[in-house]
Amino acid sequence: MSAFSSSALKAKSAAGATDNQLVPAMDKSALRLPNDRWKPLEIVFWLLPVASYFLFPDYLVLISQIMIVGLFALSLDLILGYAGIVSLGHAAFFGLGAYTAGLLSVHGWGEPISGLLAAGVVAGIAGLIVSFLVVRGQDLARLMVTLGIGLMLFEAANKAAFITGGVDGLSGMAMSNLFGVFEFDLFGKTAFWYSFGVLFILFVLMRRLVNSPFGMSLRGIREGGRRMPAIGAHVDRRLKAIFTVAAVIAGMAGALLAQTTQFVGLDVLGFPRSAELLIMLVLGGTGRLYGALIGAAVFMVAQDKISGLDPAYWQFYIGLFLVLIVLFARGGIMGGAEKIIARFKRKEAA
Repeated sequence: MSAFSSSALKAKSAAGATDNQLVPAMDKSALRLPNDRWKPLEIVFWLLPVASYFLFPDYLVLISQIMIVGLFALSLDLILGYAGIVSLGHAAFFGLGAYTAGLLSVHGWGEPISGLLAAGVVAGIAGLIVSFLVVRGQDLARLMVTLGIGLMLFEAANKAAFITGGVDGLSGMAMSNLFGVFEFDLFGKTAFWYSFGVLFILFVLMRRLVNSPFGMSLRGIREGGRRMPAIGAHVDRRLKAIFTVAAVIAGMAGALLAQTTQFVGLDVLGFPRSAELLIMLVLGGTGRLYGALIGAAVFMVAQDKISGLDPAYWQFYIGLFLVLIVLFARGGIMGGAEKIIARFKRKEAA
């Protein structure tokens, strides 16, 4: 009996050793928890906007717009890429933030930082209220709820022309100097660094959020929301929290746009802005954060260049590019790049 148990233990230990030898052959990235360590490519990525300031001084306004739209895309990626909440009315929070900062400036409060924070608070309150409706349904219901709220706010802003300016937009904004020193100039230098600073700070916070246990629980909800309560996770509470956070970030992106352009048009609440945001995420890749930034940059640069070459049919080429990305790069540009890198690593290992 003892000989049998001894041989069994030896066999079990040998099997365990074999399993441990097989682990390196597996994709350990799937087993490794995310961390906050910055990779060299990430550092290079954030140095690119700094370099563009000196290399492309005539395009500072466009680069600022790309960073603002990238921040807006990040807010949608939080709920779509990590929590699995599809929204067609995310521009509602973007527009609320833009009008909040714009109205404060028109009525004499042009200090940028406080206006930015106020816009985030207003959009966050609206997001918290809407989240109670969003978590009650599934994908199709969420699409309809968010789309309906976006259309309602658009029409409300259109009717309240005495407050918002209606189709003529909200003009007459006068922004104070940033930190009391840096004036918003026509060349976009102050707007560039202001947008870059806000984007980087919020990105660091979002990066920490998605790599935290809370962020991991969101991924679990996305993959199997019905199983998460079994491990003690309150699904609705987490979805409400991340939806509110996304609304805050979208509102701050809208405020950035209003403050740097010193104008708020009715289109900030329009459905096309929400639709374009989804296109950017599909291009860059959802659930990666950097995919939102890359998708925003690619879409806006392509829009600027292609519309200059063919003003009438530029949307055709954007649509063709989107179809090619969906067909040949599953997971967007980031997903395609990750697959190519993984393929090279497998070849090197072989």
